[in-house]
Formats: sequence, C-alpha cells, structure tokens
Amino acid sequence: MHTKVDFVGLGFCSNDYLSLLPEIPIDSKVQMLQHLVQGGGPAATATVAAARLGLSAAFIGTVGDDEPGKWILRDFEKEQVDVSGIAVRPGRTSPLAYCWIEAPTGKRSVAWTRGDTEELQPEEVPLELIRQAKVLHIDGHNPKGALAAVKEARKHGVLVNFDAGTLRDGVKELLPYTDILIASEAFARSFSGENDLDKAILELKETGAGVTGITLGEGGSMVWDNGKILRCPAFLIKPVDTTGAGDTYHAAFAVRYLETKDLADCMRFASAVAALKCLKLGGRTGLPRREEVELFLNHH
Repeated sequence: MHTKVDFVGLGFCSNDYLSLLPEIPIDSKVQMLQHLVQGGGPAATATVAAARLGLSAAFIGTVGDDEPGKWILRDFEKEQVDVSGIAVRPGRTSPLAYCWIEAPTGKRSVAWTRGDTEELQPEEVPLELIRQAKVLHIDGHNPKGALAAVKEARKHGVLVNFDAGTLRDGVKELLPYTDILIASEAFARSFSGENDLDKAILELKETGAGVTGITLGEGGSMVWDNGKILRCPAFLIKPVDTTGAGDTYHAAFAVRYLETKDLADCMRFASAVAALKCLKLGGRTGLPRREEVELFLNHH
C-alpha cells in the first residue's frame, strides 16, 4: 500500500559526484575548491524541489543494491520523499554522474552512466500512487514504465508534466498524454527541425499539450499563451553551479500551475526557484523552501 502524495516523479535518479574547480582542465590537473556527493537526475531532483516547496512527494525509478544506490535512497528519505516506488535491482550497479563546475561562470561538464540497472517495466509502476497524485512528472527516461504511468494519469485527471530534455527512444509515445510540455532548446530544435525557436514552439504546440514552452538557460524561458509567446528573462545572479537548474524550473512551474493557471506567474516563480538553486554547489543543495522564494520575489 502506497501513501497518497501530491507530486510523483518518474525517471532517472543517480548519485552525483560534484567538484567546483577554478577551471575545467584538459590534459592537466587542478585542485578542487569544493566537492560533494549527492543524489541527482532530472526527475529525481525535480521531485526533491517539489518536496522543498511544500508538496508531499514520491519517486518511481530503479537503482542497484550497491553503495551509490543506497545513497540515492538515503538522500530521498532525508527530503521526506517516498521511495516505495523505487525498484532495487540485486547485484546491479546504479546510475552515477561526475560533474565538474567552473567557479568563475557556474557552467558545468557532466559525464554520466546508467550503470547496468535494467529500466523500469510497466508492471513495476505503482499505479495507485499515480492515481491519487496531483502531478506526475516525467523526464523521458524509463520510457516503457513512463508510458504506463502517463496513461494511468490521463485516466484519472492527474496533471502530466514533461521535462523534455533529450529526444530519445520512446519519448514521442509519451507526448499525447502530456499536459505541460516544456522542452530544452536542444529538444525543441531536434523535435521540430526548426532552428528558429519561435517556429519550434508552434511545432511543440501541435503535440496537443495544454501548455508548451522552451527553457533557454541564462536566456530565460518562453511559453505559448493563447496565440502569443510569453517571454520571461532569467534573474540576474552570479551562479555558483547551474547543475539541476532546468530540473528545478520544471518542478516549480508545475507546483505553481496547480495554484494559479497564470502562465506568466508560473514562469516568474519557476525562474526564481531555479535562480536560488544556482547559488550553491550541487543540483539540490540550494533548492529553496517556499518562504525563501517569496522573499526573493518580493525583492526582485
């Protein structure tokens, strides 16, 4: 029996090894300014972001029974994220990522692996957890499991929020069940075949999602709203680390969309949450609580 939660994330979770560096070296050595190990992954970090913003949350995915897998579960539990929907694969290695962050700019390079943990299968998806949720958040990973989940969400009126980062196998099948489709620039261009993002957003709209948009990193975000494109700049901050900024934006947008269907307000709120995240090393360290976001928005 799964507990009832507001926000269910389904997708990729990993263990991240992060190093803050004065510069990213090529064929040379550099001393770390700071380092940490913490859970990562697009849907996983989005789920923790939703929990920090006050929603009850659960994650569905797979890990191995190795040390990184145990750390992934422990990090979720520390954030009060329900892990009953995570399948632990005996004798398998968990996904992990090595992230190098350049201190002067906050830009990062990431090398990652899925490990040899098999992907989530449709019969492993806890459908009752999804039925009772307000939001199902997916990232395009575990596509077979995700398809079973989005179909269940659609049947029960659960909002499907799709962080479309990469156009990988199985992603197109998920699109007809999506309510909020906010894509990365790379996804928008690959999917639409358009280099011009104003044209690309029109192609995204053709998927039938109620809300379509594109995140532009430090260029902010754009969302289609009743025949016009709304644009929201990113907040001007000095980032320490941009890891997880997009994941955070998607979660915060959905959280605010539950409260107000005002798209401009959702964009501003999501941009603020993502900006606050970037002020600390790691995809999750800087994820703000609700009161921090309100304070930030009152001053910006």
